[in-house]
Amino acid sequence: MKIRILCAVGMVVLAAAASGFYMGQRQTPPAAERTRPAERQVLYWYDPMMPGQRFDKPGKSPFMDMELVPRYADEEKPVAGVAISAGQQQNLGMKTARVERRQLTLPFSAFATVSTDERSLTTVSAPAAGIISTLYVRAPQQEVAAGEALATLWIPQWTTSQQEYLAVRQLGDPALTKAGRERLALQFMPDDVIRALERSGKPQTTLTLRADRSGYITRLDVRQGAQVAPMAPLYEIASLDSVWLVVDYPQVQAQSLTKGSEIVAVSESWPGEQFHGKVSELLPQMDTATRTLKARIVLDNSQHKLKPGMFLTVSLASRTPGAAVLAVPEESVIDSGDSQRLLLATGEGYFRPVEVVTGVTSDGWTEIKAGVKEGDNVVSSGQFLIDSEASLRSVLPEVAK
Repeated sequence: MKIRILCAVGMVVLAAAASGFYMGQRQTPPAAERTRPAERQVLYWYDPMMPGQRFDKPGKSPFMDMELVPRYADEEKPVAGVAISAGQQQNLGMKTARVERRQLTLPFSAFATVSTDERSLTTVSAPAAGIISTLYVRAPQQEVAAGEALATLWIPQWTTSQQEYLAVRQLGDPALTKAGRERLALQFMPDDVIRALERSGKPQTTLTLRADRSGYITRLDVRQGAQVAPMAPLYEIASLDSVWLVVDYPQVQAQSLTKGSEIVAVSESWPGEQFHGKVSELLPQMDTATRTLKARIVLDNSQHKLKPGMFLTVSLASRTPGAAVLAVPEESVIDSGDSQRLLLATGEGYFRPVEVVTGVTSDGWTEIKAGVKEGDNVVSSGQFLIDSEASLRSVLPEVAK
């Protein structure tokens, strides 16, 4: 009897043990499952050869014939910049400069073309209908002196008027003589022709046209033997005593040039010599072909060294400093074409690229409109190597979609 009881108790113990082992097996995962890591979160995909570009989905790289590589969240670490040790900084020849406020002067330099001062143009016209009996100056661009004979004009219609004046003059009536003389003047008869008529008592039907100033012939509209109408233009004479410089400059420099600005011009034709003048007009229309503005400068040219058509380089004689602005050395700015950036020294040997908005550049300094503040330290030498390292570490990545 006792043996049966013992056997029954043993069977119950074995059943309980088996049940406990089974339940333990169901509740405890296998060792492989206990050590399997959680699924890693992908932040983005990238091409190892172009780490600065990020993509939001896997696929083929647009740069290389290879698959994009995932970047996982557990691989991202907070980045304070690129760490450069003191020894590496010395080897790279790194220098830093402080962002400071400076007064920058607006630079101005442009090309200009010499042209005729059109205010000096004079026209020699025929005072009455006639025929060119003699032509002394026969070619354009010919230089003439003041008082030089240009052409002789035969004017037969003056004969009748002059004979009538001589008849009135013989009457001895001063009032009638004065009226007759004024009548001749109204026919554009020069005073020296009238005096010659009074001296000789014979009609003066020829007139020699002369240059009223020295210069050169810019237009010749007549030939010997030609018949001309009253007040027909025969010659146009320009002077070289002063010339115009027509300056072409981009619209970004519009604020640099004002009316009355004093300029200095130099020419390859006269090395080492400077020509000084003032801006007389800022022309109102932009050249649509070159997208440039134009200004007109009057230059003294008493020695006639400058000729129409010559090219000169002009700059401002003096520049007035503008308002103080944030500025960094010009060599600090890294210009990629699409953006500009500086390498900011964040301390403890770390350097971080920051995008900035630049302004004018003058005297080796560049204006910074946004991106840094006064007192920041930026790298001014050796920044390109650090910037390349920063790009490889994706300090300033660009996400491509």
